[in-house]
Amino acid sequence: MPAPSVVFGFLLATLFGASAHFILGGDARRLALFLLAGWLGFALGQILGDLLMLSAGEVGAVNFCPATSGAYLALALVFVMTRRRNTV
Repeated sequence: MPAPSVVFGFLLATLFGASAHFILGGDARRLALFLLAGWLGFALGQILGDLLMLSAGEVGAVNFCPATSGAYLALALVFVMTRRRNTV
């Protein structure tokens, strides 16, 4: 059974990815990319926050600020890589 902090982090990362898809739009493939980016970015931000001993916005065992920053960075990267360019 996963720890409550893992479930909380997974739910937050899923919420970030789903809300990015809701705001920015796209098809099911882009939704999957946003979800994956949210999960991976959140996890990498959490790990980096642990390694650098950042405790800003700590909610239990979740380093909220570094993890959220990682998720937003990953989502921004996916948005830039998947946007459609208008060719005139």
